[in-house]
Amino acid sequence: MSEQDIRNAAEEMLRSNEYYTNQTAGDISHSHSINTITSVRPEYIISPEFFTGQALNGRMSSVRRFFCLFVTFDLLFTILMWLICIMLNGDNILSALSKQIYHYDVHTSLFDVILLAIFRFIVLLFFYAVLYVNSWVVIAISTATTCALLIAKVFVYDFQTTNQPVFQVLLVLISFVLSWGEAWFLDFRVIPREFDARQYVIASTDNERSPLIRNYVHGYPSMYTDSVANFYSPLGSREGSLQGFEAIPRLRKFPPIRLTDDQEKNYCDLGAKVLVESWEMLNSDEWKCIKEFHNDVIEVMELSKVGKIFKLTGVVKNTARCLLDELFYRVENIPKWNPALLDSHKVQTIDENTDICYQVSAEGARGAVSSRDFVTLRHWGLIEDTYLIACVATEHPSVPSNDKYIRGENGVGCLAMRPLKSDKDKSQFQWVFNTNLKGWLPQYILDTAYVSMMFDYIKNLRAYVEQSTNVKGT
Repeated sequence: MSEQDIRNAAEEMLRSNEYYTNQTAGDISHSHSINTITSVRPEYIISPEFFTGQALNGRMSSVRRFFCLFVTFDLLFTILMWLICIMLNGDNILSALSKQIYHYDVHTSLFDVILLAIFRFIVLLFFYAVLYVNSWVVIAISTATTCALLIAKVFVYDFQTTNQPVFQVLLVLISFVLSWGEAWFLDFRVIPREFDARQYVIASTDNERSPLIRNYVHGYPSMYTDSVANFYSPLGSREGSLQGFEAIPRLRKFPPIRLTDDQEKNYCDLGAKVLVESWEMLNSDEWKCIKEFHNDVIEVMELSKVGKIFKLTGVVKNTARCLLDELFYRVENIPKWNPALLDSHKVQTIDENTDICYQVSAEGARGAVSSRDFVTLRHWGLIEDTYLIACVATEHPSVPSNDKYIRGENGVGCLAMRPLKSDKDKSQFQWVFNTNLKGWLPQYILDTAYVSMMFDYIKNLRAYVEQSTNVKGT
């Protein structure tokens, strides 16, 4: 029998203890799982649309390149419309061009509209493509000049001299609309996206941590993270999972930690307090639904000094007790089904209901979003037939902040699993997500990212639970 089989058997024996099987509705036992709370999928931190503002390897950003194409389209489309207008009078092309250009008359010729388009094309591409300026002043001047001259043209042009004045009117209107479209796109798309991408990359990567994180994610060896993935801590252990583990030299600077009675009491008291706070938060009347997808619902609530927190509600085809076992006791298995995590392990067991966990989220968004690590106090209890796993950020001597990862922080949050009255083999699953990734992150991007990440999380959880059930059934 392998060492891993022996450990799994020992865990099952401990969980089969009467303490775990004879819980009452009024009992508040504790244990919790940070893994679900802190599993922030990096791919969702920044949407692909956000990175259209990035100028990679000295090249023009995608959003600015589209602006330049739009300016070119403005010139070509205006010329095409002008040619159509002058050809409708029945003259051949040479005769029509001679009347419009060589014998230009402001009352009968629309060649000045073409000159305006050429003016916009040269000025905008020179400043925004060649000089790569980031100011709206140039586009404001070109648009204002175009509008002023077009309005003047309407008063002086003799539309009665043409056979079909509708096309001449359309040419003036198209030139007017395109000039304003260029101004809008630059001011509301190009400049904001390039600014956001530039600031985010600076905040996320301009520090000593980034190269280390990238090396790890791209496959280079990491002594620290490799060690924690193979560690197991049995229930009731008085010492943390990092204690006495001398096989990895990197961990020798963390001596074995034995908590004092006061330290253990403080952790337990904090866990009990967080359990009550998270229960009240879960059942608050202030939640507002923002999105629903396949009967899964995302709600949001605004808290003073905290900001937005999110709540996911869905149904999982498994019992509430089994979900508790998966999300609390099998914390080391979570990265197997949740790709948002590089590592998840228990640091120390405080008592039968309280422990401290450490997790590392994966790097994402093409390296612009670095990995975060989290140290979280977890505490679970049975309240009104609901298994509640409450969690909050904490500190532990075995896992101080390090140079590899930016330390994220979880606010008060929880996972809740309660059996459905209509089907005891199914459970209502709820997740109150409250985290601070630290660093500069645009809020409007985070809001969208969190919603997508939470939907993805419950989807992966369902797939894992269903696969585990099928394996056991066979």
